Amino acid sequence: MGKSPTEKALTPEGFKTLKTKTPPTNTAGFAGIKAASSHAFKYIKPSNILKISKKLNQKGGFDCPGCAWPDPDDERSSLGEYCENGLKAMAEEMQNTLIDRDFFKKNSVDALSDLSDFEIGKSGRLSEPMYLPKGATHYQPITWAEAFKKVGAHLNALDNPDQAVFYTSGRTTNEAAFLYQLFVREFGTSNLPDCSNMCHEASGSALSETLGIGKGSVTLDDLYKAELVMIVGQNPATNHPRMLSALEKTKQNGGKIIAINPLPEAGLMKFTNPQNPIKMLTGGTKLSDVFVPITINGDVAFFKALLLKLIEKEETIGNVFDKAFINTHTSGIEAFISDVKTYDFKACLQASGVSEAIFNDVFNLILNNNKIIICWAMGLTQHENAVDNIRELVNLLLLKGSIGKEGAGTCPVRGHSNVQGDRTVGIWESAPQAFLDKIEAKYGFKPSPKHGYSVIEAIKAMYEQKAKVFFGLGGNFISAVPDTAYAAQALANCNLTVHVSTKLNRSHLVTGKEALILPCLGRAEKDYQKTGVQIQSVENSMGVVHTTKGVLEPCSDALLSEVAVVCGIADATLKNRSKVNWLAYKDNYELVRDDIAEVVNGFEDYNTKLKHPSGFYLPNGARERQFKTKTGKANFSINKLPNWKLKDEELIMMTIRSHDQFNTTIYGLNDRYRGVFNERRVIFMNRADMKTRNLKEQQIVNLKSEYNGVIREANNFKVVGYDIPKNCCATYFPETNVLVPLDSFAHTAKTPASKSVRITVEASLYK
Repeated sequence: MGKSPTEKALTPEGFKTLKTKTPPTNTAGFAGIKAASSHAFKYIKPSNILKISKKLNQKGGFDCPGCAWPDPDDERSSLGEYCENGLKAMAEEMQNTLIDRDFFKKNSVDALSDLSDFEIGKSGRLSEPMYLPKGATHYQPITWAEAFKKVGAHLNALDNPDQAVFYTSGRTTNEAAFLYQLFVREFGTSNLPDCSNMCHEASGSALSETLGIGKGSVTLDDLYKAELVMIVGQNPATNHPRMLSALEKTKQNGGKIIAINPLPEAGLMKFTNPQNPIKMLTGGTKLSDVFVPITINGDVAFFKALLLKLIEKEETIGNVFDKAFINTHTSGIEAFISDVKTYDFKACLQASGVSEAIFNDVFNLILNNNKIIICWAMGLTQHENAVDNIRELVNLLLLKGSIGKEGAGTCPVRGHSNVQGDRTVGIWESAPQAFLDKIEAKYGFKPSPKHGYSVIEAIKAMYEQKAKVFFGLGGNFISAVPDTAYAAQALANCNLTVHVSTKLNRSHLVTGKEALILPCLGRAEKDYQKTGVQIQSVENSMGVVHTTKGVLEPCSDALLSEVAVVCGIADATLKNRSKVNWLAYKDNYELVRDDIAEVVNGFEDYNTKLKHPSGFYLPNGARERQFKTKTGKANFSINKLPNWKLKDEELIMMTIRSHDQFNTTIYGLNDRYRGVFNERRVIFMNRADMKTRNLKEQQIVNLKSEYNGVIREANNFKVVGYDIPKNCCATYFPETNVLVPLDSFAHTAKTPASKSVRITVEASLYK
């Protein structure tokens, strides 16, 4: 009898030899160069390293498949527009080991699931389509034509189109994403959950309501000109390291930086630019002027305390608020101020966990500066009150008039390279009717107006067998989503699971009754079609659309592009009833962009605009103080403090990435900037909390969460004492995703509350 879906989905509980050091207070520099080089030379063919490094994030080159941080509009570094983790991403996607039918013949699905996520990912590049028949223990080869036919047969056998789920990863290009959502809508459903549901959906909801656009309002140039940059719930050195170069320019130009985070992340303390010889020799640039060690999910409380003091100052000395901006461009100021005054300053500050001395340092910087940018990431978005978190930040910016002017505004820092672009071109389970009307006018079929499944809703639908086919265009679904055991059974309940991927991951091992792995080209590989090598396009975090074009030969003749995969499946599924000539798109991606230009606002004359070396900016109303909200103005909002208290034995846990990690991809086993090496099954705890529980360094413990009467467990983690606020702790994902309840998510956004999980910790009997 084989392993259960849950057993295959959970990471192995065994240990390596954990080593810990005092965390560094500086980042990048020689250590970053050494780490990047070691990954590149270990996993990439030497002949390809130079080609990759010369073209990665360069004009006319290819976009890094990692984060969505923007490239400079003008001159780019001749030494390379990439970072340590960018090269790690390339080493992962362009690794020189290939796996094919012989690999899968030797290794059963159960045996592969015994490997760690690091070992699974480093098995090698997928090089041919593979199929797992019902009841089989091993994947076997299948032709592309047979794979397309099988997907089409399963989809057409459903009782209705809503029984299929079509997931999208943020690495998918605009062209592939547009065709994918077009196929799904012509098939007859809106079930288009994507990775944005799990990260910045709360940002989009909050910003759309308050500012009229679900994206940030700043450009890279604004960061250089800001007087004050606040970085909240974010770890740039690991998650988007090139941001540190932009922050270095902020400092060089006289700007100040405030870092607000439960952990004192090294990258926000000091940065040694590896492309600047002088900085390398002199020790780098101090970044943060103030570090705020906030308690987990204490952000609304902290910002309310700031707002209370700003209101008090305005009423006593005046000239604190930008009244001209407020009177002309905003709505709801009176109700907002009236609500804020119902809160007690000392109670808010206590709830935030921040000392009054540190609060005063922050307050004085905000009081005395008017060009303010607030940046944030998943430290704010993955809570039940996540939308409130972001709306409260917007309230502060509105009071100071720091929206829609040079050096000021909102900056949600997106994760995957094209997660924002995918949403822009239609990957959305709740797309606006105006977009659907344009689809109908262009193609002659009526898309379903019904909202489809988000990620959380899709998991529930599969678990309850209301959805029977899962299709994933990129990503590692099982390792990305909350409530791992529940999600694993959900996938197992499907008749067919399909994954389009460049390399092996754990989602390929947690399957429906039948399963397909469809290998695709990597971002760095040339995409040969009938009309020649194709270019594609992506949108970065700041709304710039630009080209990406591979430079390496494909590692296998059996790979297809994501565009070709989507077109092949659409043609096989809808052949006799489609109003779209799918195979023509596969031959010439310019035709796809011509259609996007007709359907998606801001893409007019798309192919011509893309010829500009730096790409082009999409329209952004908030940047121009044109707020497309219900009131026609920027809206102040009323937000409540989180209403929860920990029991005596409980801690609040947040899931985090290690430095050798991007999203669910594990590059290695070290977390250099936190002083942890060779192990991922660790829990970072305040040393006072350890003492209270009689726990010692590296003691093995079990973790347990309880939510709405359901108990979830994750066993065998080593304790690491750390500088984290009392009653707080941190663990890596995906190892502790099993503890995150599926039904704990942000209101109005359904982002999983992976950053505020109540747990208990007890000694393990593991030996």
